[in-house]
Amino acid sequence: MRRKLAVLAVAPVLLAACGGDSEEAAGGGGGGSEGATAVTVGVIPILDVAPIYVGQEQGFFEDCGIDLTLETAQGGAAIVPGVVSGDYQFGFSNVTSLLLAASEGLPLKVVANGVTSTGEQEADFGAVVTLPDNGIADAAGLEGKSVAVNTLNNIGTTTIRASVREAGGDPDSVEFVELPFPDMAAALEGGDVDAIWVVEPFLTAATANGAQFVASNFVDAAPDLTVATYFTSEQYAGENADVVECFTSAMEESLQYSQDNPDAVREALTGYTEIDPGLVEQLTLPQFPTEINRDSIQTLSDLAVEDGLVDEAPDLDQLLP
Repeated sequence: MRRKLAVLAVAPVLLAACGGDSEEAAGGGGGGSEGATAVTVGVIPILDVAPIYVGQEQGFFEDCGIDLTLETAQGGAAIVPGVVSGDYQFGFSNVTSLLLAASEGLPLKVVANGVTSTGEQEADFGAVVTLPDNGIADAAGLEGKSVAVNTLNNIGTTTIRASVREAGGDPDSVEFVELPFPDMAAALEGGDVDAIWVVEPFLTAATANGAQFVASNFVDAAPDLTVATYFTSEQYAGENADVVECFTSAMEESLQYSQDNPDAVREALTGYTEIDPGLVEQLTLPQFPTEINRDSIQTLSDLAVEDGLVDEAPDLDQLLP
């Protein structure tokens, strides 16, 4: 009999106001580069954030006066309160986490695109996968099954529910279990969950070990879905407009360079994840456009309302650039 994993109900306290002195938070010119502004960015150790590492290596942030420090967290739901409280000056988060935060009145502002789906079925950088003997052939087969996601009630759950709904299944019957991405493959192989939702590099690692495709949930949700973005607090943006402008410019350079130089993305990934170097060339890279797909964010907002994640859709004009 399969044993059930305890659902890790992580519910970070989202602070209602920004804290900390903005001059101190910005670093006041301290850091490794003389005259540069020290900036800490909360990121997740997944493929999605490779461009910011590429941009750091290429000197784009240093060139415009930022001394960049990158700190990792489990997901956007943990990074959001870090930005609001001033622990991070900027953060990387999936769009749904930002929509949830905005719906609670948290003062956030998106400043740059992060990552976008390839838009191709069975060829995206994220997917739901299962073991061949689990009897799950497509998204409809997830009815009554347990699926691991990195954060409950977030972009993973709502886009998977969209896949199940589109395939004619009952999304309300899916049991979601919260696990960190690095722990999901072992949970699947051990029979603790029936399927897992993973993004690269964990997707390629899982399929290399025999997992099979179930659904491209980002593709099912919306064409060319803007999955995640970089953001700051309204307070920080208001008090440090020059730093925000510099960060946005450097981030856009980083995205464009990464889009044009996929080998640089693959090389950067080996520096901040523990991926098997032999799998790096097999990874499915996402798209890294500099433009945000607003229509796809509207779709995520609509899904959040439909799935009961929020009572009322947030004001996208206030959240987005």
